[in-house]
Amino acid sequence: MPVRKSEAEWNGNLLQGTGHIKLGSGAFDGPYSFRSRMEDGSGTNPEELIAAAHAGCFSMALSAGLSKGGFTPKRIHTVANVHFDKVGEGFAITSIDLNTEGEIPGIDAAKFQEFAENAKKNCPVSKALSAVPMTLNAVLVTAAG
Repeated sequence: MPVRKSEAEWNGNLLQGTGHIKLGSGAFDGPYSFRSRMEDGSGTNPEELIAAAHAGCFSMALSAGLSKGGFTPKRIHTVANVHFDKVGEGFAITSIDLNTEGEIPGIDAAKFQEFAENAKKNCPVSKALSAVPMTLNAVLVTAAG
């Protein structure tokens, strides 16, 4: 299996310094700063990148589980909210909320929920972040039309 890599560089002190993050694939190459992490400044931050990784991994794991179970997903859309809070003298990722919608023909809501819970438990990013409390809100939607 391939080894994935990304890189980051930080220049200066924490408050006025600037950083740069580059994904190994080249899909993202851009700035980050104290403001983009702790406030609403432009650029990315580590928690946003974790949220993207978790949403992507969970969506793929859910699709894989459904497919193995005989269901063909039309669409799975997941938003991961990573909560970053002051804890004691430092900061921590305190929780992650996964909110997913799935358009899956031929499945009922209870069965969809089972597959979603299994994906939450078993996707590799969820496993890596298992020390962080996670919630899941999984909604089965029907196609408009």
